[in-house]
Amino acid sequence: MSVFAQFSEGKVDPHSDFARALVAGLTAPEKSIPCRFLYDAAGSALFERITTLPEYYPTRTETGILRARAAEIAADAAPGNVLIEFGSGSSTKTELLLAEMHDLYAYVPVDISRAALRDAQARIRQRFPGIVVLPVCGDFSRPLALPTQIARRPRLGFFPGSTIGNLTNDAAVDLLANMALILGTGARLIIGADLKKDVNRLLRAYDDAAGVTAAFNLNLLKRANRELGTDFDIDQFDHLATYDEDKGRIEIYLVSQADQTVSLLGRKIRFAAGEKIHTEDSHKYDIAGFQALAKRAGWRPLKVWTDPERLFSVHVLEAE
Repeated sequence: MSVFAQFSEGKVDPHSDFARALVAGLTAPEKSIPCRFLYDAAGSALFERITTLPEYYPTRTETGILRARAAEIAADAAPGNVLIEFGSGSSTKTELLLAEMHDLYAYVPVDISRAALRDAQARIRQRFPGIVVLPVCGDFSRPLALPTQIARRPRLGFFPGSTIGNLTNDAAVDLLANMALILGTGARLIIGADLKKDVNRLLRAYDDAAGVTAAFNLNLLKRANRELGTDFDIDQFDHLATYDEDKGRIEIYLVSQADQTVSLLGRKIRFAAGEKIHTEDSHKYDIAGFQALAKRAGWRPLKVWTDPERLFSVHVLEAE
């Protein structure tokens, strides 16, 4: 999750990451906004609601797998190991592992947001006062230095939520390869990956009956209005979720419902009726396909677990 300060003395910052991304994405031939900007404070709260919806199976299914396998994961971990989580999030799934890891040396949450790290540190210290927490603020898609205190410790990475599915296959390989460099040879990684399934079930998960996912997507435009002074008419855009069978991914868009023009930092951005803004992808895998992806990035598959319906998978990988 990333939180960006966009204001300076009440004025819009045209050089902020969000501003630059919006200008680049909305002036391109095919309009888009990077999915990382979905997660401001309002968006993050909406996503937490999404995870509790009956249609949205990934969170509860992965949590169920981890709950059932946490003791096994802990038993396989080397004594005195370090749990390194890429993207600290709400830490709910992390706590399932920490509760079983009695020989753990330290927990290292890695996130680009200092606020997210503070929250994660406070939660873990409150529930597990005996665990050493060593936050690292940084971008784990790039080379990253871990605390010197863990230099000689065995490492177990943790990347739940099928966040890897937001990336193209090549970008996913690059990220997994960088995680292998960060963790080091012989380290292990616990990673969640959503599986291919009935298309209708997938579409319901990303376009729920209560409209929470639509509100989450439309919050991007509200955020632009709040932080960058744009004048999006939210009622003139609709949420759209589609599934590309060939690419094996859900694609999320905001669709203009009329010919309209939006002001963006001194620019006029024109939309035709039916024109789309791409906001997110979510790739779905089969087990063999995900393991092949991991191998390309320098990981050796060790174990994989699924739920009884085979909706979701949790993989154990080892850095070669």
